[in-house]
Amino acid sequence: MIKKLQQKGFSNTLSSWKQTIFIISILLTMSFTSVQGQSYERKWNLGLLGGISVYAGDLGNGMTDFTSDVFKQNIIVGGTFSRYINPSFDVALMGTYGSWGYYKNGVTLFKGYMTHGNIHFKYKFNNGYLLKEESRLAPYIFVGAGMSDFKGSNINNGQDYPIIGGAGMRLRLSDAISINYQATYGYMNSAYNDPSSGVSPKGTDQFMFHTIGFGFNLGPAKDEDKDGISDKKDNCPNTPGGVKVDAKGCPLDGDGDGVMDYQDKCPAVVGDASTQGCPDTDKDGIADKDDQCPNEAGPATLKGCPDADGDGIIDSKDKCPNIKGTLALDGCPDKDGDGIRDEDDACPTVKGVALFKGCPDTDGDGIEDAKDMCPNLKGVLLTNGCPDTDNDRVHDGIDKCPNVSGSPTHAGCPDTDNDGVFDDIDNCVTIPGTAANKGCPELKKETKQLFQKALQGIQFETGKAVIKPISYPILNAIVKVMQENPSYKLNIGGHTDDVGEDEMNMTLSQDRASAVANYLISKGVNPVKVTASGYGETLPVDTNKSAKGRTRNRRVEFNVEFLEIVK
Repeated sequence: MIKKLQQKGFSNTLSSWKQTIFIISILLTMSFTSVQGQSYERKWNLGLLGGISVYAGDLGNGMTDFTSDVFKQNIIVGGTFSRYINPSFDVALMGTYGSWGYYKNGVTLFKGYMTHGNIHFKYKFNNGYLLKEESRLAPYIFVGAGMSDFKGSNINNGQDYPIIGGAGMRLRLSDAISINYQATYGYMNSAYNDPSSGVSPKGTDQFMFHTIGFGFNLGPAKDEDKDGISDKKDNCPNTPGGVKVDAKGCPLDGDGDGVMDYQDKCPAVVGDASTQGCPDTDKDGIADKDDQCPNEAGPATLKGCPDADGDGIIDSKDKCPNIKGTLALDGCPDKDGDGIRDEDDACPTVKGVALFKGCPDTDGDGIEDAKDMCPNLKGVLLTNGCPDTDNDRVHDGIDKCPNVSGSPTHAGCPDTDNDGVFDDIDNCVTIPGTAANKGCPELKKETKQLFQKALQGIQFETGKAVIKPISYPILNAIVKVMQENPSYKLNIGGHTDDVGEDEMNMTLSQDRASAVANYLISKGVNPVKVTASGYGETLPVDTNKSAKGRTRNRRVEFNVEFLEIVK
């Protein structure tokens, strides 16, 4: 019986190894796909694996069995899907499927099938602290939890939730692919060995996966400048698009002059950075290919030819080669830069104009500064170069009426109404008047007497603004004066003595002035020509300590202004 089992086990083992070789062949084929190693640039990784599962439990411990039985272990296949977290940690999902059982002394004690999956966190030793991140050998340890499902006629079918732990090693073959070995240990909650073996299940089963596989990263590596070199390995990450680069991502410099080929106008000849990679024999900053005098230093403006006096004219064409001059003057000097050679310039140290033999006309009014009373203000010859806005031959600086043409004998002001009083002092510019009355007409003697009589002749009821009828003849006479003199404007002022409250007196005076104005208007006087103001007791003309004085202070005053008559 045992012999038959041994033969049967050998046959199964041989078949399993054929399957293993087939799976490894597939994985090797896939290893040549272009995928880079997992890193912060490519964070997702897909792995394919194959290997064996080893049993430990009530029937024995195959994990420590290094006899020939180890070659009869169970074949499994599976895959991983992981995510880069940081240089030290990854998180991974793992799934496997394959046979599960135990062999001892060449005899299969039990065998079934296990589907397993787990999630685990991986701690990487190539994290930049213990080993370099780009290390070819990258050991790691991990811990997690999973679920296993057992099926088979000779085992207790069921599910378990093992604790997972283990270690592994990644061998980076290139930037495109790595080989991974991993030992995955699982500690379960129950035993699942064959009940017919004579040993009842008890305690817990354990298993170990020994797997080897290939890891592939998903997605392209980050390459900001699109030069084919990932940013992690690119020493020149900002290279312009379309520029050829070396293995480190830096632009090529074929002639080794420090000027990259894409910026080098002479990429095959060693040159200078100042001349964009082209040679400059005389070191004047002009490339030999553009230099008309390549062996003599000269400025760019002269195509590299010398100019001893630095005036911008090459020595061979300079009439004054040792004195700095100008091109317009055949190389001769012009100290003030006005375009007139010094020997012909009447003002050689001051920039001027040809009209005045090199002397200045600062305001450009055609009058030489030396003869211009206002050299900084554009003017006319009649006012010695000073401005005269109103063209009255009186320059604006002394013209009291600069915007109106006037008389030179009176500081440029006119006399619009021809009354002998100039407008600047005439209070009635368009109405002829007298100098004594500041250009306004004199009031007739009769009008003055009428207004004087009105001071005390207009009477009101005591404490009120009601005009007494006795005042009507005076007011009617004033109406007649206003109608006969259309240029008059009458200002009526009401005044009181100091008897009573100040505020009450102010109100009373305003009301009385307004009452007079309303009377005149009611008799036909144009309202526009009448104004009324109350002053209360603020403007007395006599003392308020006597009855006579208080009588004089209680008054209505008439003042005449003159309106301009528009024809």
